[in-house]
Amino acid sequence: MSLDTLAAARAAKAVTTAVPIVFATGADPVRARLVESLNRPSGNITGISSMNLELGSKWVGLLHELLPAAKRIAILVNIENADAARLIITDTQEAAFSMGLQTEFVFASNEGEIEPALSGLGARSQALIIQPDVAFQLKNREEFAALAIREKLPAIAATEEFAKGGGLMSYGSSFIEVHRLAGTYVGRILKGEKPGDLPVQRATKFDFVINLETAKALGLTIPPTLLARADEVIE
Repeated sequence: MSLDTLAAARAAKAVTTAVPIVFATGADPVRARLVESLNRPSGNITGISSMNLELGSKWVGLLHELLPAAKRIAILVNIENADAARLIITDTQEAAFSMGLQTEFVFASNEGEIEPALSGLGARSQALIIQPDVAFQLKNREEFAALAIREKLPAIAATEEFAKGGGLMSYGSSFIEVHRLAGTYVGRILKGEKPGDLPVQRATKFDFVINLETAKALGLTIPPTLLARADEVIE
């Protein structure tokens, strides 16, 4: 079966050693203890990792480069996706501390909690990181973009759909590609291959997208160094 979250993958692994498991996760599968080895996962489990849950320090760094005078960065997490939340909290805190930045964590777990979580946030923090989460970055990306502009918060997320939907920046691997690869593995297993013989694949290409229209709405000038590194600039 194909699994959407790290928690689901761990739960499936805990209940069966016989049924084939194909995961699609944003975490490093070794660090997350899903497999002991990427090349030889062994047993009944293998899968694909976008690595998007491991990019906390990268997002902090991009925001710090954009806003060198900023002192405080907010991070929105889905606490119900606890495994992913822990990774994001740990990585962003460590990165922010190393750059002399403070962090503020805000929480939402469903569509109705998004607006209250972000309301007034711009008065306390100067930028926003959004946890990679289906509810945040795929289902409600345009709402996030509009709320971030309302709060005067430059925001970054993992999926390019966020920037294309009006968010300021995105940096991450393709959600669609990860699940396409997971589907390919499911097909190979159904044809007789063993999950443990299929190496875990990790994303190797990460796209950086900047939305200049949103930058203008926020009154920001994007540094040339960031523009030069962008894979796509939306004007």
